[in-house]
Amino acid sequence: MIKGYDVSAFQHANFPTAGTSFAFIKGTEGRSYVNPKQKEQAAHARAAALVVGFYHFLHPGHIKEQAAHFVESSASTEYDLLVADWETNPDGTAATCTEKDSFIAEVKRLRGSKHKVGLYCNWDFWRHRDTTGNAGDFLWIAQYGVAAGKPDIHTEWMFHQHTDKPLDTNVGNFTSKAELIAFAGGIHGKKNEATPVRHS
Repeated sequence: MIKGYDVSAFQHANFPTAGTSFAFIKGTEGRSYVNPKQKEQAAHARAAALVVGFYHFLHPGHIKEQAAHFVESSASTEYDLLVADWETNPDGTAATCTEKDSFIAEVKRLRGSKHKVGLYCNWDFWRHRDTTGNAGDFLWIAQYGVAAGKPDIHTEWMFHQHTDKPLDTNVGNFTSKAELIAFAGGIHGKKNEATPVRHS
């Protein structure tokens, strides 16, 4: 397993990187919000040679517009991981499973040739709201109260967010950062021809 953090505008641009291999950064939300710290956070992660991913906090409705906003306004470069963040909004609403699937499909249409596109959701959404099992290219599951790397699901997963102390902390289901780089296809815009990781 490898370790990484995920951050948003609530965290400092110079978040800890020692002992980590990857970082997920909030890029956008809905149709207009852009994380004002994302460029600094991404530059900080890249300076530490981390594999970088960006996520979009999904709202109900206007799915194609949200996908376009994400790919146009996030600070991603080639081979960064892109993620649909599917959870409950502050107003209590949430995108449907169909909307989640449509968003992933649209981001893959717009950027799929240069990026792996995955899904972040918590245990409850995956077990009780998802009806298709569609996580795009990879599943990033959030479940606290269990050991790191031991989420209570039968589906193959690639990342597990297991605590929010001191930051949202994750493990990746890889033996090394090099394997994650191979899965993503490259790092810092340089293509890597290594064989993608396969999980059983």
